[in-house]
Amino acid sequence: MPHFADDPIIGNEDRLPLYLVNMGKNDRQFHAVRPEGYWKPQIIYCTEGSGTLIVDGRTYLIEPFMGFFLPADYPHEYYTNGDIWDTHWVVPDGFSCDELLSEIGLSEPTVFHLSECEDLERCFRRMHEALVNDSVFGNYKASGLLYDFLIELYRVISGKGVGGAPSAAVVRAVDFIDINFHDPITLDQLSGTAGVTKQHLCRLFKSSLGCRPMEYITKRRLKEAKHLLIHTTLPIETIAEKVGFCSAGYLSQMFRRYNGITPGEYRRNRKHGDITYTELQI
Repeated sequence: MPHFADDPIIGNEDRLPLYLVNMGKNDRQFHAVRPEGYWKPQIIYCTEGSGTLIVDGRTYLIEPFMGFFLPADYPHEYYTNGDIWDTHWVVPDGFSCDELLSEIGLSEPTVFHLSECEDLERCFRRMHEALVNDSVFGNYKASGLLYDFLIELYRVISGKGVGGAPSAAVVRAVDFIDINFHDPITLDQLSGTAGVTKQHLCRLFKSSLGCRPMEYITKRRLKEAKHLLIHTTLPIETIAEKVGFCSAGYLSQMFRRYNGITPGEYRRNRKHGDITYTELQI
């Protein structure tokens, strides 16, 4: 992709919770010295060459599969180290922008590593194409795609940047759960499969997935129970057994806790085409 700079004229997009201010790509990043910072938050990542970032009196080497986040109005400097420093930048805004960035760990100056760039580049390219191909509604389309870009960025970041993409230990544990959720699973089994201590596995799950391992198992069983409730006529007692709950009563208890209704009510609602808000949250 050749270098470019997209700087759309902002109209009613500024009413959106999240919208794109500008984006672009430099083959050789210019020397940026901003003692007052930039007026909007910046996300910049590198795919080729290397450069230097100076922020808070510290110097960082930014190489391929690395990037950095700078909040709005935060003093900084960055420049190319050699002939090439390929940088991609995205500048978001909107009344929910800061909250969303903070949710994925981007609230302070941050240097991060990327586990891979292919899908992130695909999101980046789609935003650019939306702006180029539609001069009227292109930025609305690009602003919708911006959310996909940020979620993908969150996925591929590793290290200190955003609390880390899911570690190999978490991936091993989740794969084990997906295969064995219908059987009894202990925390000892999971930690042995993941290759970490029980305490560390709990911290990894909480950081990556927002819940502890045993709660994740419950949610995985409920997901399968929903599928069986919708697509089969099996009794609830049989479904409870198939998905790993010790009894229909316990299935009903967990189902109500996470969905706000019983399994029977869920089945009836789906049969009649009703979908509740609580259901959509799982």
